[in-house]
Formats: sequence, C-alpha cells, structure tokens
Amino acid sequence: MTSMAASPCANAVALTNPWAVVPPLGNLDAYITAVNRLPMLTHEEEQRFARELRDQDNLEAAGKLVLSHLRLVVSTSRQYLGYGLPHADLIQEGNIGLMKAVKRFDPDQGVRLVSYALHWIKAEIHEYILKNWRMVKVATTKAQRKLFFNLRSMKQGFKADLDAELAHRDALTEDQIDVVARELHVKPEEVREMETRLSGGEVLLDPMPPGDGEQAFGPIAYLSDERHEPTAMLESAQRDVLATEGIATALKSLDERSRRIVTERWLNVNDDGSGGMTLHELAAEYGVSAERIRQIEVAAMKKMRGALAEYA
Repeated sequence: MTSMAASPCANAVALTNPWAVVPPLGNLDAYITAVNRLPMLTHEEEQRFARELRDQDNLEAAGKLVLSHLRLVVSTSRQYLGYGLPHADLIQEGNIGLMKAVKRFDPDQGVRLVSYALHWIKAEIHEYILKNWRMVKVATTKAQRKLFFNLRSMKQGFKADLDAELAHRDALTEDQIDVVARELHVKPEEVREMETRLSGGEVLLDPMPPGDGEQAFGPIAYLSDERHEPTAMLESAQRDVLATEGIATALKSLDERSRRIVTERWLNVNDDGSGGMTLHELAAEYGVSAERIRQIEVAAMKKMRGALAEYA
C-alpha cells in the first residue's frame, strides 16, 4: 500500500485541482493508491469549506471535503469484506454515504467531519449489504440489523473461549444466546431466529437443466399452486357449471325412460362405483332385454353430449 504521505508538489496540485490526482480509469488498487495521495484538510480548512458549502452552496468546496475523506471510506469498507461482496461496490456505497454526510454537515456543531461522516458511510454500506448479501432480505427491523452485523463476530469470540475439541460446534448454546441478547439488548428468540437465518443457505427455485436431455427438479415443482392459476380457475368454474346446470339441462332433453336409465346407471352411484342399477335389473323392470337397455343408454348419452355442447 502506498504511503499516505504525499509530496509537497502532489499536495499543491491536489489543493488547486483535487480531481487531477484521482485517475479517470483504472483498477481498484489504482483508485485506492490515488485517494491515499490526496491531502488531509486542516481543521481551519474543513471549517472554511463547510461554511462555503452551507452559506454559498459552493460545490467546489463540497468536492474538496469529499475528496479529502475518500480514504476514510476505503478504510471503513475493509471491515465488511467478510460478507463476500465486491470491495469496489462497498467503496462506492460508502462514497454515497460520505456525500450525504458532507451535504448535511454543520461546522458549528463542534465535531470534525470524519466523526460525523463515519455514521453515514457505515449506514450506506449496511444498507447495501442487507440488500445484496442474499436474494431474500434477512434483516428488516432494528434488532435484526444489530444482530446481523454483530452475531457472527460474537460467535467467533465464543469459539475462541472454548476448548479445541468443542470449538467445532456452530450453534449457540442457551447460555450464549442469553449473553448475546443481554449485550445487544434484544430478545433471546430474536437471536435464535437470526442464527437460523444466517446458517440457512439459498435454494434455487427453478434450477437450470443439467444437460443430456435431463430435466432439473427444483422446489418450484412442488411449491407452485395451480389452483389459483387463471386458466385453471376458469376451467374449474366451467366444469362446475356443466356438472350442475349443464347436466340438469341435458337430462331435460331426454324422454322419461331414457332419463331414468341414465340416472340409475350413472348418477345414483356411490364413490366406490356401487349403488347404481345394472342393465339386467332395468331390463326386468321395463320387460325388455339387457341389450335394449344398453342401446337406449347409448342413444341417451349421445343426445346428452350434444345438449352439453350447446350449453357450453
């Protein structure tokens, strides 16, 4: 890492045109090297530029305040590299927080900008991590945010105090949960819930096919509820209408004997298929052959299908 001390020539250039020190293009290391070469402002300079921004809306003064504190953003962002997010993105979000702090900074409050800006820088980085650490947001309330950014480090501290043979344990004990809840001023059940959220991984609902003509199977296959799919709902409603009003209308199109045969053969049956009259029973009742009853049934069913088609 390049030394934070810059040459007098570089300081002179930075004070007259700070943007000339920061390269317009380059990798992250070049950016970090450049911002560490920017000179720090004295207390008098910081007060003067802050008042020019507040009283005169001087954007050049705002730029000098921002540039002189870019190294603070770089230093702060390093504390959050353990969340697996790009360092450049963390720095970018921290810079947004720095600009918000500069805009709201009041030089008459008696504090240095570095102390005031640190809160805004961390707030923006925290928000970025919570939005992008996982697809599903894991912390929304104030207590959950506090647990998210402190629970892992506290668990590491608990492991360091354990014997080597017990350090492999990942879950917190009840005593440790009580300690975390007491120190962070949250409820024990909130600690348990956040530990569960942090220990659980993400599952792809609709995985990509593995190849070779195989079909991937994911949770989307059994999580989807087709009952409320619009097409399925319309089809179900249509079936219900046909099964009630449609059948009643189709039966009215039959003569009395055909209607009774269809009713006894197809409608007066139990779920297990029992209860309806057989062809021979109906044949004996009407004094005809079972074959004749079957013919009447076939003709009646054909007529009903036509009536149902017209009804639909």
